[in-house]
Amino acid sequence: MTDNNGIRSGSLQFYPRVRAKKVIPSVNWKPVSKEGVGFLGFVGYKVGMISIWAKDTTEHSLTKNKQIAVPATVVECPTMRIYSIRFYKNGKVMKDVVVSIDKDLKKNVKTSKKIGNFENVEGYEDVRVILYSGVRKTVVDKNKPDMIEIGISGSVEEKLNFIKGKIGKEISVVEVFNKGLVDIRAVTKGYGTQGPMKRFGIALKSHKSEKGRRRPGSLAPWHPARVTFRTPQAGQTGYHTRVVYNNLILKVGKISEKDINQKSGFDHYGIIKTDYMILKGSIPGPQKRELMITPAIRPTKYCAKKKFEVLELR
Repeated sequence: MTDNNGIRSGSLQFYPRVRAKKVIPSVNWKPVSKEGVGFLGFVGYKVGMISIWAKDTTEHSLTKNKQIAVPATVVECPTMRIYSIRFYKNGKVMKDVVVSIDKDLKKNVKTSKKIGNFENVEGYEDVRVILYSGVRKTVVDKNKPDMIEIGISGSVEEKLNFIKGKIGKEISVVEVFNKGLVDIRAVTKGYGTQGPMKRFGIALKSHKSEKGRRRPGSLAPWHPARVTFRTPQAGQTGYHTRVVYNNLILKVGKISEKDINQKSGFDHYGIIKTDYMILKGSIPGPQKRELMITPAIRPTKYCAKKKFEVLELR
């Protein structure tokens, strides 16, 4: 008889286990929504994890009104700007109009030399924008800004009027996310090629076993005479696209208003120079990894009712 606790190693939810094609994952903006009119996403850069002294203000909590230590992750979010407007029809891009060209953008990205006119565009069903991040303002050693398509909430007319007021202006994370729950889309740490023990978590065999201890006992039955894809084998480990749902925002602010930097800076990152966001818990990826922040697509009552008052950073 086999042990019922170890019948299957490795969840099929994460297949195929291959390297991510892009550092910043794409988002299906159709099911993402929030109240009012505004951007549905923002790009940030992972700083690292810290501990926070916070007052638990959650109703019916066992630690209500008590000071507790909360694990948190700091994300630096430099301001972003609009590069172009995309008009959609029947689920496809009908027209892409460039609305701003900065000198810093020209140096590092191949951009259009002319600014287009979007006032006469007709027959579209949806409007989205291409934003680029101000990564040069941070300590991340990267000159080329991250450009990503961002969806907008509201009706089509409200979206276009909202975009007109943001052209040529810097967009801060404070305007997009203030409180509540957010989802984080990121690429995990990469470990290269690893064996089935580290990749799938199979058990180490007895020291008397033949043909290796750190491998599965059987690859497949005699018939069908082939090895199925479900057999745990060596291969790519890490650098996968993952989504972490319902991350609670503990604090959002600007470094010019409140400096949260440590004396020697954050390990493997440095000093935060722009806006920042502090999230409860951990998120995927190493330091300086690009992240996509979006509103919670499936918020739970348990996560939504959690409330903390940040007292001190440790």
